[in-house]
Amino acid sequence: MDLEQLKYPIGQFSMPEIFDQKQIDIWISEIEALPNQIKKATEGLTDEDLNQVYRPGGWTLRQVVHHIPDSHINAYIRFKQAITEDVPVIRPYYEERWAETEEAKNGDVKLSVDLLTGLHQRWVAFLRTLKPEDYQRRYIHPAQGKELTLANMLGMYAWHGKHHLAHLTNTIAKWKEPV
Repeated sequence: MDLEQLKYPIGQFSMPEIFDQKQIDIWISEIEALPNQIKKATEGLTDEDLNQVYRPGGWTLRQVVHHIPDSHINAYIRFKQAITEDVPVIRPYYEERWAETEEAKNGDVKLSVDLLTGLHQRWVAFLRTLKPEDYQRRYIHPAQGKELTLANMLGMYAWHGKHHLAHLTNTIAKWKEPV
C-alpha cells in the first residue's frame, strides 16, 4: 500500500453536487454512529497495539483516537458560532501540537471514546434542529483564508470520522493478515 493510500484510506473529502435533506440525514447518521464504531474498533487493544503508527511518520492509534474528539469539539463550537453569529472568524487550533501533548500520547483512549460519545450526542441533537437553509451559513477560517459553509463542514466532519476510523480498522486488520 502506498503512502497516499495509508494517509487517505477512504480518499479525500469532496463535496457532492447535490446537497439536500437526504444528504444531511446521511451525514448526521454517520456522525451519530462514529463513537460506537470507534469504541468497537478499540475494544481489547493493548497499550502496545495503541502505540503502533498507522503509517510511517504518522500518529499512533492512541493519538488518532484522542484527535477525533479534539477535532470534533472544535467543529461543534464552530457550528454553534456560525448559527449564532454573522460569519464569525473561528479560532484555528494546532492539531499536530494537540496530538503531542502527554495525555494524547499516553492517555487512556476510553476517556476520549466517552468524550466523543457525549459530544456527538449533543452535536447530533443540535444538528437535527437545523433547517436546510441553516447549512448555508458560513464562518471564516483564517488559516485557510476563506469562508466555509456549514453544508461543506457537515460533510467534511462526517468524512473526517470515517477517515480516522479507517486508519484504526485498516491497521488492526493488517495485524490479522496471514504472514
